[in-house]
Amino acid sequence: MQPTWTAVDNYLKQHLVKPDVFLQQTLAFNIDHGLPPHDVSPLQGQFLGLMAQISGAKQILEIGTLGGFSTQFMARALPEDGKLISLEKNAASADIARQNIKRSHLEDKVTIIVGDAADTLPTMEAWVPFDLIFIDADKQNSLLYLDWAVKLSRLGSLIIMDNIVRGGTIIDEQRDPHAEGIRQALNAIKNNDHLSATAFQTVGEKGWDGFALLRVTKVPTQLRS
Repeated sequence: MQPTWTAVDNYLKQHLVKPDVFLQQTLAFNIDHGLPPHDVSPLQGQFLGLMAQISGAKQILEIGTLGGFSTQFMARALPEDGKLISLEKNAASADIARQNIKRSHLEDKVTIIVGDAADTLPTMEAWVPFDLIFIDADKQNSLLYLDWAVKLSRLGSLIIMDNIVRGGTIIDEQRDPHAEGIRQALNAIKNNDHLSATAFQTVGEKGWDGFALLRVTKVPTQLRS
């Protein structure tokens, strides 16, 4: 089904995605500098931008920058005084993303912080609370990122987790560490009365995957019991 999924995505992009030279340059620049093609699709990027607009987000946290493609969709949705903080473990990827952000004239809204998110997430006090948090980093640590996302949120904040289906591997008996990380996070969501949540599968040019969409319904006094 992959060729059909991709063809449908191409059709939808022709009707719903306006050509954008900066985004096209970002993808080309990422490829030229050896980054893996793990960016969201343009349609998914517009979904993230719409979520930022619908939620009225002024402060956004992104966990996992890569080359800054998804970063641009969300940053463009911010108001003039809005801010997006993006955390990236790999210094080379962060440098590529900064160049893409500067080329797109978004450097005043975006700050990229380099380091392991386990170390940088506890340093976010200056920007809390975040209105929207997008989790798109290594899946083994999904539970850690989810816990911090809740801690750094306010009542009504949105949390979006990418790549939660992983081609169906989340239900495989074989213990893939990436899928196991997602399963741990989903189990924590199930048992967390501070969150309301849903998830949906996606197919398209990025294959078979999905998003989880969460809303903070109660500010917790602690992350997990």
